[in-house]
Amino acid sequence: MGTLLRTSFSDPGVLPRATPDEAADLERQIGNTEDIANGSSAGGYRPPPRTKEVVINGQTVKLKYCFTCKIFRPPRASHCSLCDNCVERFDHHCPWVGNCVGKRNYRFFYMFILSLSFLTVFIFAFVITHIIHRTQKTGFLTALKDSPASVLEAVVCFFSVWSIVGLSGFHTYLISSNQTTNEDIKGSWSNKRSKENFNPYSYGNIFTNCCSALCGPLSPSLIDRRGFIQPDTPQPAAPSNGITMYGATQSQSNMGTEVRLTRW
Repeated sequence: MGTLLRTSFSDPGVLPRATPDEAADLERQIGNTEDIANGSSAGGYRPPPRTKEVVINGQTVKLKYCFTCKIFRPPRASHCSLCDNCVERFDHHCPWVGNCVGKRNYRFFYMFILSLSFLTVFIFAFVITHIIHRTQKTGFLTALKDSPASVLEAVVCFFSVWSIVGLSGFHTYLISSNQTTNEDIKGSWSNKRSKENFNPYSYGNIFTNCCSALCGPLSPSLIDRRGFIQPDTPQPAAPSNGITMYGATQSQSNMGTEVRLTRW
């Protein structure tokens, strides 16, 4: 339960969105780069390119531009359509825990499904042992009649153990090769170093990959939980007098009228 709660309620590695000033500055830099590349300093509007290229351990990796968060996503990051956030080292969005699985909570998710696999196998094995033991004493039909809950539990565990153990085995494979579910589904990398699309994040050793994913230092959260939400559009400055504000001007004119009426 502890690993489940930690996976559900912890920050998976959400990347903060760019402020309006940062987004405008980034688009201005992108526009200047495009103008230089095209040999012109003026022209119609062109949307910013969706990718940049960086080299990681001799492998070229593309950084995609997120039009929602207005940032170039770091390597292995992706935008979750359900959470509407860019998540660092995005693995997948798990509906069972109600949260994304990313850089900061992947180890807790793996420990959760691994412990759940052991629990399911343990319950299934002992329920079968219990039914066999009662069958030897009273017979099979009598054992089913006397302990229907054990039979129901055995059926549930039988159909659950394959998916849970299979999921644990799949993520064990991902950890040993230092991949994410998102990268494995897309076929981003090859496990062979001789291939052109080799995995630049793998250390080339299963033990090192596992230690890096499960025992490495936990990166701090980038979310300012005590900060204030800033508006997407800049707000006009508050007026210092009643000249630029309609309400103040109207009140001043009414006050002047009242004064004139009093004098009359």
